Amino acid sequence: MIDESFQWRKELAVNDLSESSIPQWLLEIGGIYLHGYDKEGNKLFWIRVKYHVKDHKTIMDKKKLIAFWLERYAKRENGKPVTVMFDLSETGINSIDMDFVRFIINCFKVYYPKYISKFVIFDMPWIMNAAFRIVKSWLGPEAVGLLKFTSKSEVQDYVSVEYLPPHMGGTDPFKYSYPPLVDDDFQTPLCENGPITSEDEASSKEDLESDGKETLEIVSSEEQACLPKKSNLTDTTPKEENEKVDSKMKIFKKPSSVFKGPLLHISPAEELYFGSTESGEKKTLIVLTNVTKNIVAFKVRTTAPEKYRVKPSNSSCDPGASVDIIVSPHGGLTVSAQDRFLVMAAEMEHSSATGTAELTQFWKEVPRNKVMEHRLKCHIVESSKPNTLMLKDSALTMSDKASEDLALQLSHLLESNRKLEDQVQRCIWFQKLLLSLTVLLLAFVASSFYVLYS
Repeated sequence: MIDESFQWRKELAVNDLSESSIPQWLLEIGGIYLHGYDKEGNKLFWIRVKYHVKDHKTIMDKKKLIAFWLERYAKRENGKPVTVMFDLSETGINSIDMDFVRFIINCFKVYYPKYISKFVIFDMPWIMNAAFRIVKSWLGPEAVGLLKFTSKSEVQDYVSVEYLPPHMGGTDPFKYSYPPLVDDDFQTPLCENGPITSEDEASSKEDLESDGKETLEIVSSEEQACLPKKSNLTDTTPKEENEKVDSKMKIFKKPSSVFKGPLLHISPAEELYFGSTESGEKKTLIVLTNVTKNIVAFKVRTTAPEKYRVKPSNSSCDPGASVDIIVSPHGGLTVSAQDRFLVMAAEMEHSSATGTAELTQFWKEVPRNKVMEHRLKCHIVESSKPNTLMLKDSALTMSDKASEDLALQLSHLLESNRKLEDQVQRCIWFQKLLLSLTVLLLAFVASSFYVLYS
């Protein structure tokens, strides 16, 4: 498999594939792209079969397009699986291309193993039944279970309506267009100056008036002393500022896990923990720490920009300093485990100005290969206590130990019960044997008397 993979990567020049390697018409048609997530949080890899027409002249370009998307995804997500959405609606006999389907199967079977979560086949015409019998033989018996044949009523078992297009019974308003590439569905969330319609409107307004566009910077030292915040609205003393910071940060639990990137250390490392509506603690915190010798510009994007308010969502971090980013649900909307956040960062090597205009211009000019990206998932916890996760983990550990003890006792009990049943069965068998012998003995005695007196 290693040899075959290297040969394949060399043949298609996979490592050097870029947008310029793919004919523009293939990117514009929208037949293959990444967009949305399934109910398990896996990225959706869409293949709109109706846009594919079997043609030996273009098959290599289409294979490169598949490889381009998979390689791009693999480099960014590093092992997270995808769900392949084969949309067969409005397809006909001209769209059947078994060579192309086999190539896609081999990509996940040999070239990107473990990247496939499942194949969701939507609205398959009856004429393709025979073709997919062949596909099953290519997958092998272990992977056949990954094929999910669905109709409009069944596809929602795997993907929620918010990521399904209208022709699948969904509500996703997404319309494919190129340029730019549609791979990440991250958009700019509501910033600190956005509209406020949440349940805690009063407290939100208070936050805005006190914070504005300020950035909380914390110098990394042995005592981790807080520096006064920079405010564009009012001039206050360092003592007052520190008191405000202290009182505000008491409501947050500092994340413990850390992702150590080349430009920023990001905490938490993988998941943002939001409290439920019942728990009352709906906000969460992202902590960024600059580990370079230059100013680092950053911005935060999300797959659900209408749901969240992020403060600050676009700013910068001084060398050795930290920035606390507050993320809160907007307008009473509920947090979903399918929501994602993207933290983008780039080093400002030759710039000292970090105003809004300078940052906007900087992001327009910075090369993509200079941008660090890190993704965060959302997780909902039911309690607002600071030690919720520790209690949860210990409860689960205790529960596991109790379950193990209970299972052990149950196994002993079942073994004892089995032995008792065996003994009872032996006793019953012995009684039956004695009864049979008694009957035979009585029959023998009776026959003997009969012969004697006759």
